[in-house]
Amino acid sequence: MAEQVRNPLASGAELALVTRKPFVERLTSPMAVLDSERVRERLRHLDVVPLAEAPLRTQVKVAGEVKSTTSSSGGSPPTFEVVVTDGTADLLVVFTGRRRIAGIGPGRVLVLEGVVYEERNRRRMMNPAYTLLA
Repeated sequence: MAEQVRNPLASGAELALVTRKPFVERLTSPMAVLDSERVRERLRHLDVVPLAEAPLRTQVKVAGEVKSTTSSSGGSPPTFEVVVTDGTADLLVVFTGRRRIAGIGPGRVLVLEGVVYEERNRRRMMNPAYTLLA
């Protein structure tokens, strides 16, 4: 949330207020915008649906750059979770029965075919068919 502060350069009775973004927002916002543009440009040649426009509960083909991966540990059934982005939105991809998939890591591009659904305000895809591109 933006904070209003007094402008130290204001003269006399003028008490001009300026809006200042929080420190973290100032640091991350421009890089996030640049990164989104970079990812969109990297994926523009692929014939896929943008993640932000992917219809729910319908078979769809999407693509994204891997942002992060995690795997389950302990007694639960193994799962490998991958967060991908295409510059328009993020998608959590869950592979059940595996703790990792060779070749899938941050920075790689995946083309995914499956059904997107929303759970707890987050888009997800379970066990999609995938193609590893770069």
